Amino acid sequence: MRKRGSVYWSWAEPDIHFRNKDERLSDGTLLNVQIRTSKTGETQLFLGVYGQQGTMLLEEAYDSRPGETMTQAMDWGFVRAKEFVAMTSISAPNSKPERLARRGSRQAN
Repeated sequence: MRKRGSVYWSWAEPDIHFRNKDERLSDGTLLNVQIRTSKTGETQLFLGVYGQQGTMLLEEAYDSRPGETMTQAMDWGFVRAKEFVAMTSISAPNSKPERLARRGSRQAN
């Protein structure tokens, strides 16, 4: 389970639709990128990097990604998260995405 920090809780706004994608690296590090379009039409981004036990390693939120679509912002978020991992030598940045079980799915325990 992820241990979310204050950056996430300041960014979270349940009444705005968002897209969420996780990627787990080979060492168990979890990358989480969320994007949304604000009520004023801005593309907004949240990215989090979490250790194997869910410990927060990095959280960043961007109120605006000017000129980027949601897809472009999500791609940028994963590049940024992987750069952080590479800079801190937490994990090898070139791992393959892994599908993660969601609550209520047959894969979840």
